[in-house]
Amino acid sequence: MVRYVLKQNKNEDSKVFGKWFAYPVIEETLNLDNLAEHMSNHNSPYSKGVIKGLLTDMITCIKELLLEGKNVKIDDLAIFSLGIKNAKGGAISEDEFNVSKNIDGVKLRARATGILVAKALNLEATLKKATAITNASTGSATANTGTGGESGEESPTPSPTPSNSDEPGEGD
Repeated sequence: MVRYVLKQNKNEDSKVFGKWFAYPVIEETLNLDNLAEHMSNHNSPYSKGVIKGLLTDMITCIKELLLEGKNVKIDDLAIFSLGIKNAKGGAISEDEFNVSKNIDGVKLRARATGILVAKALNLEATLKKATAITNASTGSATANTGTGGESGEESPTPSPTPSNSDEPGEGD
């Protein structure tokens, strides 16, 4: 179940100023240890420790391969690759290009594959409006208007995930 909250775009310079958009509510973020434990509980003959060790080694190997200029595809998960963060403005010419001046760094890219592509997820996702969101700083619940709760009762939930986009609804 993907729970969501609605937020209004307050950016007066935006083409979608005043429009409302859905944002997911993230209930919890699991770390590698939590994932290994979860996997070991799925009728696996492998212990949490074995699974965690394998995943840790996989991560190290993926990083090594990416830094060698290779992409790594894990079926039904993602294709991992590196991207380049170019500095704003660019170089005037090829001769003027300088790595330290024109490249800010590298970034990890991940493109979903197989059962995790958007088309496949859209077929399986169930959406439900969150009825209340807990303010992380005060711990108080704030009710949202509209429908969404099965019982009609408000239940506190974590804060919605912030968007990195200036344009809500475009890429969320």
